[in-house]
Amino acid sequence: MNTEIKIEDNGKDGKVLLFEDGNAAGEVIFHWIDESKFVLAHTIVDKAFGGKGYGKLLVMETVAYARKKGVKIVPECSYARALFDKIESIQDVEAK
Repeated sequence: MNTEIKIEDNGKDGKVLLFEDGNAAGEVIFHWIDESKFVLAHTIVDKAFGGKGYGKLLVMETVAYARKKGVKIVPECSYARALFDKIESIQDVEAK
């Protein structure tokens, strides 16, 4: 099993895409509020790829992307919100 992450970001909207063996497995969708923060709107994992921890992987990759860009995240997605509440080490990128 080979996984790959791709990030698409046009400065207004973005996606963190996850592929398993070349097949789309899931994505995070985000929308920029301004230059300093974006809303993590949706975390989606295809049912065929469920139970592999891909939702968490996608959110963590989105957190890494925010850190790299020096911006904050508004975790609007209920799954991402739950992870931000549970994982203290990612709370530094949450927009308060």
